[in-house]
Amino acid sequence: MAMLQLEEPGRNEPPRGFALFALGFRPFYLLAAAFAAIAVPVWVLVLAGVVNTPLPGMWWHAHEMLFGFAAAVIIGFLFTAGRNWTGLDTPNGAPLAALALLWLAGRLAMALGSGPWAAAVDFAFLPLAGGALMRVMVRAGSRRNYVVGALPLLLAAANLCFHLAALGVIALDPLAALHAALALVVMLESLIAGRVVPMFTFNAVRGVKQWRKPKVEMAAVVTTLIALAAWVFGAGAWAAALSLLAAVLQLLRVAGWNGWAARGQPLLWVLHLSVLWIPAGLALLAASQLSWLPRSAAIHALAIGATGGLIIGMITRTALGHTGRMLKAGKLETAAYVLVHLAAFVRVATLIAVPGMALGGIHLAATAWALAFLLYLVRYLPWLSSPRVDGRPG
Repeated sequence: MAMLQLEEPGRNEPPRGFALFALGFRPFYLLAAAFAAIAVPVWVLVLAGVVNTPLPGMWWHAHEMLFGFAAAVIIGFLFTAGRNWTGLDTPNGAPLAALALLWLAGRLAMALGSGPWAAAVDFAFLPLAGGALMRVMVRAGSRRNYVVGALPLLLAAANLCFHLAALGVIALDPLAALHAALALVVMLESLIAGRVVPMFTFNAVRGVKQWRKPKVEMAAVVTTLIALAAWVFGAGAWAAALSLLAAVLQLLRVAGWNGWAARGQPLLWVLHLSVLWIPAGLALLAASQLSWLPRSAAIHALAIGATGGLIIGMITRTALGHTGRMLKAGKLETAAYVLVHLAAFVRVATLIAVPGMALGGIHLAATAWALAFLLYLVRYLPWLSSPRVDGRPG
């Protein structure tokens, strides 16, 4: 008589193996977090004169946080979302690993090299990654997502302008190209946040009341686009007026999503709080264009508060969901959220209220920022390099 083999309840083990290149979010979220934890402390050393960079220090810092850190997260997110939007595979396996290595080569080139070869190595990543994404969008006929899918290619154009300006090939201030890249990132955040933040809140908070008017949302996005373009091209007082109008419309838009109802859920409040930095940054941008405040305050409100905050919120949320785990932030994630927003507040507040303490603000903000992304690495490195716990692909 054959013996029956019965499995004991609760003894099923999660799948084992190496899955780092199964889907775009895995390598790029980890690379971005590791780079964030390293590059910002290095920037503090550059400021102190301890470390030298091939480019002027401020150019290197701004470039690497936009085209290194933020670009990695954007590509990781869009490769992952693009598969959901289209039902078609975005790069995985060897092609994804090759893109990750190319991104890493760009960071090394910008840190150690100079001249046309370093620019070429750095530039190559976004056109290749963005082109791969757009091919999937076009094959699927996903016209609704063409604008979002094209943003990596627009970032690539801004990066090209930066390098050509830095090399003296074109008569352009390299900072203008960096400002254009920040504007593109903020526009992507505004578009994506408008899709997902109110939806996440509606799905998670029972009986939540939201006020959403499509015309107001469209006006906020379009006005923000025009205001940021006017800032990049130096439109002066007109740009200040547009920035202030965009700030008001963005605040009205975000208020309608009812972030207060999400205050008890860190995975939600981090997104609502981060989005509020967009109208705050636009208002500060208006003040800076009238020479009332330093421009750096507005830039860091948008770059640390909005961009950093939304990134830490989304790379935890999407990593949890796409590894088959519960959508719930623990103490470690919550600490990382608080640290990023502490970094933003300290950096902006010292510039505005106590400029004599701006250097101390940089040190404190850099420490909080680096700790936040180190915490992410501690928690998510084993999860993102292993298969999904539910055994599904991705």
